Amino acid sequence: MDDVLLPGITARAEPTARLNQSVLHPGEVDPTGGEAVVFVHGNVSSALFWQHTMLAVHGTGLHRTLAVDLRGFGGTDPLPVDATRGVRDWSDDLGALVEALRLERVHLVGWSLGAGVVLQHLLDAPDRVASVALVAPMSPYGFGGTAGPDGRLVHADGAGSGGGVANPEFVAALEAGDTTADAATSPRSVLRAFYVAPGSLPLDPRLEDVFVASMLSTRTGQDHYPGDATTSDAWPGTAPGRRGVLNTVAPTVFDVSGIVDLPRKPPVLWIRGEADQIISDTSAFDLAFLGSVGAVPGWPGAEAFPPQPMVTQMRAVLDRYAAAGGAYREVALPEVGHSPHVERPQEFVVALLEHLAAPAEQPAHLT
Repeated sequence: MDDVLLPGITARAEPTARLNQSVLHPGEVDPTGGEAVVFVHGNVSSALFWQHTMLAVHGTGLHRTLAVDLRGFGGTDPLPVDATRGVRDWSDDLGALVEALRLERVHLVGWSLGAGVVLQHLLDAPDRVASVALVAPMSPYGFGGTAGPDGRLVHADGAGSGGGVANPEFVAALEAGDTTADAATSPRSVLRAFYVAPGSLPLDPRLEDVFVASMLSTRTGQDHYPGDATTSDAWPGTAPGRRGVLNTVAPTVFDVSGIVDLPRKPPVLWIRGEADQIISDTSAFDLAFLGSVGAVPGWPGAEAFPPQPMVTQMRAVLDRYAAAGGAYREVALPEVGHSPHVERPQEFVVALLEHLAAPAEQPAHLT
């Protein structure tokens, strides 16, 4: 693993009550005890994507940092993912890690799918969460199959979401360990086209190799990525299964909008790229949007199956969070895609440090 670690980053295997988890942290700093900033990666990635951010935050001398690989990704034990629990397998794993490291309070930073895990953990263990940072977060109502700002289910079976929406050629490229950019569906090509906005990758070619290696650490199959699927009588003919990654965020099992009802509401930073093609009101990975532009045949129209307004849904929930006594700040970065921490590392770290310095309780605001 040393060939993908940046200078100053250490990897350790941490035994917990649930599974052995792979943790990255700066240098020789002991990650146990007290308070820490914990980074949670997104889908088809690993903790390797957080290395520069961890080093930058650690370099201020103000915060201890660590990043964890979720089960099925990176070096953590590849236990099966039970999608009937939504993302609670990962939330419970995170709780087991916090306990194993004897952390008293955590500032949670979650990217994409990881943001969903972070919000689920806020619901599961609100007293241990000091603050939350959501980086290009998925909708609080999951991925696919919902409509409107309130996350209304389009079909009761969750049609249009789950393991059946994955591109099989991309899955095959992951399984084959494809490191080339020969096909549009190779991990490297997807990284360049969708993880970042055009031209936003760091200039260091070694970093691109690290990111591709991180993507290729994803376990594939029915118990991992993308998971299983069932057929549906409704367009587009596929509905969520019960196993694996994409089924954990089906709207039939995933809904973290309950954060608005928490009696104690830690401050939230929402940072996203305005050019994000993955999490968007016009997502290139949402079958309903693809149907609306003719890329998926048979689309029944906007009244029957509108595209999922992912950003609008997140804003609606966070507005309710603020109205109920919480606080959040939205930072939207122009010409940035799905990976603000990779594409604009300095701006990202500045926003994160400002967020971490904010009081635990503050007036509701939006900027």
